[in-house]
Amino acid sequence: MTKLLYHEDAYIQKFEASIVRISDEGVKLDCTAFYPGGGGQPQDHGYFYWQGKTIPLVKITRKEGDIWHQLESIPFGEGEVIQGELDWDRRYKVMRTHTAMHILCGVIWRDYGASVTGGNMEPLHGRMDFEFETMQRELVDEIETKINLEVDAARDVRTKILPREEAFQIPDLIRTKINLLPVGIKEVRVVEIVGLDLQADGGTHVANTKEVGEIKIVDYKSKGASNKRLVVSLGT
Repeated sequence: MTKLLYHEDAYIQKFEASIVRISDEGVKLDCTAFYPGGGGQPQDHGYFYWQGKTIPLVKITRKEGDIWHQLESIPFGEGEVIQGELDWDRRYKVMRTHTAMHILCGVIWRDYGASVTGGNMEPLHGRMDFEFETMQRELVDEIETKINLEVDAARDVRTKILPREEAFQIPDLIRTKINLLPVGIKEVRVVEIVGLDLQADGGTHVANTKEVGEIKIVDYKSKGASNKRLVVSLGT
């Protein structure tokens, strides 16, 4: 299986990897810092370097525990070593956004007991749907104030990987309306915003809520009888 460097350190910007296999799927490396996408977080962008050549990353796919990198060209062979570099500006914005989503989810679960019914994000923008019967401007303003108090609280963000049985002993580990974790997963990665939120998550996050910056709820709308959407935006 491909070693996931972004699980060990989300701040890795450059890395070196050996080419394990080349196939129609793309290039398989022994390790990668590129996030392949999932859980509402988009895949990373970036480049590889080999013998003075710059090779753009086109797409990343995940298959049975392996990460495949589709490249604009493949001038090297199996067994060789290449260097990867993330589009760090984009990745860091996504990390801030993902942590903002967890702050929003944590506040709404803590104060209103509403489950998440869906969500998605792009750099500095995201939307999350919750199981609310009604949603008015006054409630939206109240939520916005509360989530920014959590940003200002400078809460540490920690990750760890637990055996599945141990992880599912944590109350309210799954915040989505439907448990999206496949039955076959033996280990569960959890992300904790200390003092606010703890849930299963495989994405990348900043180390402290203060890095998120101000969160604005720029829109809200009804997506069904008990399904309300909040749209957030972060400053640059």
